[in-house]
Amino acid sequence: MTPKVEIVDVHKSFGHIEVLKGIDLEVHASEVVTLLGPSGSGKSTLLRCINQLETTTKGQIYIDGELQGRIERHGKLHELGPKAIARQRVGTGMVFQQFNLFPHMTALENVVTPQQVVLKRSKGVAQERARAVLTRVGLADRMANYPSQLSGGQQQRVAIARALAMDPSLMLFDEPTSALDPELVGEVLAVIRELAGEGMTMVVVTHEISFARELSDRVIFMDGGCVVESGPPRQVIDTPAEPRTLAFLARHTANETSN
Repeated sequence: MTPKVEIVDVHKSFGHIEVLKGIDLEVHASEVVTLLGPSGSGKSTLLRCINQLETTTKGQIYIDGELQGRIERHGKLHELGPKAIARQRVGTGMVFQQFNLFPHMTALENVVTPQQVVLKRSKGVAQERARAVLTRVGLADRMANYPSQLSGGQQQRVAIARALAMDPSLMLFDEPTSALDPELVGEVLAVIRELAGEGMTMVVVTHEISFARELSDRVIFMDGGCVVESGPPRQVIDTPAEPRTLAFLARHTANETSN
């Protein structure tokens, strides 16, 4: 079976700094893969490479068997143009740490506009889809509100609805709760949990250890731009084999307990 996402020997450098040092990873359809690791370990950069917000320095990324960002001609790889990259990106939804909502648009408008611009949907069709996904994330009564009138958790749920409205087959979450007050984290995690239950393929960067244990089919621990350890949660989180994994989990489990 072709993996949903296949990452082959991916490197990424910014100047002389190598952030990703040869990542190999497969994600299968309906699988939830969680990336754990300290800040600077390359987790967010890897997500950005999957969604072509960053160009890999070396290596290949495939989604549904299609090479991303490049095309092979006469035995050589050539960079795709912006329109071709935009076409490839349509099937992947991404939710960031910051909500990136348009402040001058209502929640409904924030979800409608990308559909019209990218998918060329009519206003009526886009509005119908937007109302459906906003209701799905528990914001049926907040559609006319502007971002400044919403809590952080509500804004992040609008951002998730915006991604879902594009009908993606893959969702990427880059620390979706890190900008939220602790009391608002649960409402966002509940939406992600529901998506997992419905079989959405997801790659999630998070520091929420208990959530990663509950949600993940597989946990990847990264450090220094490398995959240090990979396996089911009961293996990586409960009985880690690598000292770096153990040290990271000890720190963050203690923080979760104290909070």
